[in-house]
Amino acid sequence: MERSRYRLALASASPRRQAFLTDLGFEFSAAATDVDESPLPGEKPIPLARRLAESKAQAAARLFGVDARPLLIVAADTVVALDDELFGKPVDTADASAMLARLRNRAHQVHSAVCVMALPEGKMSTLVNSTTVWMRDYSDAEIRDYVATGDPLDKAGAYAIQHAGFHPVARLDVCYTNVVGLPLYGVLRLLKDAGYSPVLEVDVPALCRLHFGYSCPNPDEGVPL
Repeated sequence: MERSRYRLALASASPRRQAFLTDLGFEFSAAATDVDESPLPGEKPIPLARRLAESKAQAAARLFGVDARPLLIVAADTVVALDDELFGKPVDTADASAMLARLRNRAHQVHSAVCVMALPEGKMSTLVNSTTVWMRDYSDAEIRDYVATGDPLDKAGAYAIQHAGFHPVARLDVCYTNVVGLPLYGVLRLLKDAGYSPVLEVDVPALCRLHFGYSCPNPDEGVPL
């Protein structure tokens, strides 16, 4: 199918995710979705990320509706977990401080699910990418200063990997954009599978170097940040 047959929509108001799609060369509409992100009893991190991404796609489908041109909706959700314990968005500054203290100087996992939903068919395709992240041994004072900025309060796990002042991560394995919240390789794969692709070939490693100063590593190696 030709790219021109599609509209593209992003089920997110996140400036980071919108910037990523723009960097990939896509024109799209964007809208926030109202989805309860609470985990189900006993729900594990990867199934949670998958369920929420698909729920956001379904919610966006109701917002954007059916038009003369077919629509592809991109939806994503990111889950942070420490030994299968979920670390969602902190409820307050004390919760943010406690999360950061527990993550300090150890490894945890970040799971980002991407769902592409095609309308009017309603077909969904979903990928979940997982990244192991090692936090550095930051001090209590650094935690206090970072939490005081307010930045952690809307972030799963109470941190932004790209925050220049706090710089919480020592190294990761493998995908930086997965931790930011939208794994670019996963997005490209799902959209290409659906028949939608950029006009020009996208160099994802070059985008990561440009925006984050991060070079994609060998898949078997973590790279210091």
